[in-house]
Amino acid sequence: MAHTADVIPEFPMPRASGCPFDPPPALQELQKQGPLVKVRLQDGSEPWLVTRYAEQRALLGDARVSADNTMPGYPSKGDGGDAGEDKFSFIMLDDPEHARQRRMVTAPFAIKRVEALRPTVQKIVDGLIDEMLAGPQPVDLVETFALPIPSLVICELLGVPYDDHEFFQDNTKTMVHRDATPAERGKAVRAIAEFLSGLLVERRAEPRDDLLSSIAGRVTAGEIDHRQATEMALLMLFAGHETTANMIALGTAALFQHPDQLALLRETDDPRLVASAVEELLRYLNITHLGRRRAATEDIEIAGQVVKAGEGLIFTNEIANRDPDVFADPDRLDITRDARRHVAFSFGVHQCLGQPLARMELQVVYGTLYKRIPTLRLACPPEDVKFKHDAFIYGVHELPVAW
Repeated sequence: MAHTADVIPEFPMPRASGCPFDPPPALQELQKQGPLVKVRLQDGSEPWLVTRYAEQRALLGDARVSADNTMPGYPSKGDGGDAGEDKFSFIMLDDPEHARQRRMVTAPFAIKRVEALRPTVQKIVDGLIDEMLAGPQPVDLVETFALPIPSLVICELLGVPYDDHEFFQDNTKTMVHRDATPAERGKAVRAIAEFLSGLLVERRAEPRDDLLSSIAGRVTAGEIDHRQATEMALLMLFAGHETTANMIALGTAALFQHPDQLALLRETDDPRLVASAVEELLRYLNITHLGRRRAATEDIEIAGQVVKAGEGLIFTNEIANRDPDVFADPDRLDITRDARRHVAFSFGVHQCLGQPLARMELQVVYGTLYKRIPTLRLACPPEDVKFKHDAFIYGVHELPVAW
């Protein structure tokens, strides 16, 4: 549906029935209309929706665009576009404080450190596949495979006991559920924060070789306070498992719908093609489907438009990564294309800290699962797969599979 200039469309927009992997058609229409278009949120506010790749990169890299959700004009949280927190650690801060805190946790996510973890991740993936093969069919790939992998990895990295994974998985589900009340979200955030706060106290007294101990050491050194350390640990735990888990299952669901691409991936022995498949699936799919929120701190002229100080901005991955000016035939899944320019991990100073870890985990998963179980298939009609339209992190609730 085309939108005239005097009709401001509501955001977020529903996906088309039967097209769970594609952006909402209304978003694609807005992209044709222009690179910046006003939309209306549930609270009546009217931020700019940035629809095209070039303008998204330009604005996400602009120091006049703030990630601080206390700034005037920052887009409303009332549409489920947050997890119920006031500040989610340093990702909702601007430089220089953002950069100062971010530097405290960058070392474990450096490419060399992440690559050293690859054998551990491979062992985790193979172990879970062994368990699947030894058990009954069909099986829910989300519960038995997609969720445990990133949970085990981030628990290993942080030093969080994996015995507690059900506790934090249940609470993070509440945090990202669009229909959860602010009180329910707040309770879930507090529960995980209290759990991590206790672990940080333990690590200050008895440090170990893990990221929690490193964060706790920053408190001892006076670089951050205990609350900031707890928020930092919460961010690492949440971002480290919820996003990757959804990408594993959503990517598999998409490959089932594209058997030619699944066959290419299953039959290759080339790690470069596996890496290419990961980048293409990150481009083609989108799990942060309510957009990144920002506010302009000064007037910004871009694409013939002036974004005024105090106006909100929303960046939607799904249409930037389907911009035909950047990606030829963008609605086609093609794991052989060079999709590395995508903005799935954002752009600029706030781009995802954990992207090397996410890429490596997805490479191990996509390079192993379909080879180990070459007859893996969806065990229900495609239309029966329940997608997470009710959460601000998109994916599938369940993915029944058999072989």
